[in-house]
Amino acid sequence: MSTDFRIELSRRTQPATGTIVPVILSGGSGTRLWPVSRESFPKQFWPLASDKSLIVDTALRTFGGEFSAPLVVCNEAHRFVVAEQLREAEITGARILLEPVGRNSAPAIAAAALVLAQDDPQAVICMMAADAAIPDAAPLRAALLTAAKVARSGRVVTLGMRPSRPETGFGYIEMGASLPETPEAHVLQRFIEKPDAALAADLIATGRVLWNSGIFVFTVSTLLEELQAYAPHVLATARRAVETRTSDLDFIRLGREEFAACPNISLDYAVAEHTTRAAVIAVDFAWSDVGSWNALWDLAAKDRAGNVAVGDVLLEDAQDCYVRSDGMLTAVLGLKDAVVVVTEDAVLAMHKDRAQDVKKVVERLKAQSRAEATSHNRSYSTWGHYESLILGDRFQVKRIVVKPGEKLSLQKHFHRAEHWVVVAGCAMVTRDHEEVLVRENESIYLPLGCTHRLFNPGKIALHLIEVQSGAYLGEDDIVRLEDTYGRS
Repeated sequence: MSTDFRIELSRRTQPATGTIVPVILSGGSGTRLWPVSRESFPKQFWPLASDKSLIVDTALRTFGGEFSAPLVVCNEAHRFVVAEQLREAEITGARILLEPVGRNSAPAIAAAALVLAQDDPQAVICMMAADAAIPDAAPLRAALLTAAKVARSGRVVTLGMRPSRPETGFGYIEMGASLPETPEAHVLQRFIEKPDAALAADLIATGRVLWNSGIFVFTVSTLLEELQAYAPHVLATARRAVETRTSDLDFIRLGREEFAACPNISLDYAVAEHTTRAAVIAVDFAWSDVGSWNALWDLAAKDRAGNVAVGDVLLEDAQDCYVRSDGMLTAVLGLKDAVVVVTEDAVLAMHKDRAQDVKKVVERLKAQSRAEATSHNRSYSTWGHYESLILGDRFQVKRIVVKPGEKLSLQKHFHRAEHWVVVAGCAMVTRDHEEVLVRENESIYLPLGCTHRLFNPGKIALHLIEVQSGAYLGEDDIVRLEDTYGRS
């Protein structure tokens, strides 16, 4: 750690409180859970392991008590989804740090640490992915409190999960001797890349290895010191991104060009595999990284034949299958060890042994420039959401839902006209120089080129059907003249 860096850090230092801050990284796209998980709405925003989304479950595990409100690091495209899901779960006081581009966990946690350093350089960070499943929060909280104690002595601490099988989808950690000051913690000897089945079995037989959970605990100052020592370019570029940040509603928006210059590297590779201050705490509570459809089959309650059925599913003579439908009736007959997943616009059918290969399907779809590879039919904003129902030649039908008290931007289109039909609630529509209240079962026509805005003045959600007609129906045919949410 350079002398200049120590001086800069000490100038920011306020009376140390040692607050424990959960930092939730929500940058993954979860391609192995396609077609449910896609870049536009990845797995952490879905209720896959409980009745809450994975990111809400993650935030609730460490909400309250000894832990402060979380700091969430997410892609700027997901900002409204994150904010809305946290609000609905009544998780107050959260801060949301926006990544303009994805740059892996090292730049993300570096930026978070630099933001936290301005308030408390001795704050303890509990870094967690947004997409893990941990059914029982109590042992996790206890382990994190122990890890925080170790972290305050200057250690970089990770939680290692005691393995229950020779899993090839996880990285492993080898434990060394116990730490004299905290016997529950061990020196972290080395990280081991994802092994094949034979090596995984040999590793487990030693009794000295754990699964790498990706959960890290360290003080802000320790992390910044280790980044300076082992990944100075990551720290320097993250610092520039933080210094050029702007405020956007309730969000902290990192400098775009500065953050894009950060190396695309994980914290494991950047720091954890090099530091001499690494420690690990072995835990044995239920945990899953929800990294495949097999993982969801493992987590879920099963019928007598070992099947998991989610949604409108009919099973006949099926065994050990995972079948999920997010819409239409899905019938499975005479299959064993199969995964069948049905969404509005895609179907995945495979043997469970191929669960790790779903990303190959996504790669092929991307190579063909298929929208299904990355985008869902439904898009979310802070005001609500919309989805396409029918897309034809020169016309499109959409369903739009606007939350009470919210409004869309004042806008116009050069290539399409729109017809709005209110099916629930009421709408205050600005059309050029007039305002029109449109009630349930009423409609309004917006000719091509007119200036218009949609506002929900009521106390219930506004649902309307939008019929677009014109030569071009793309979402980029929007000229925003005024926007509450700072879009252009």
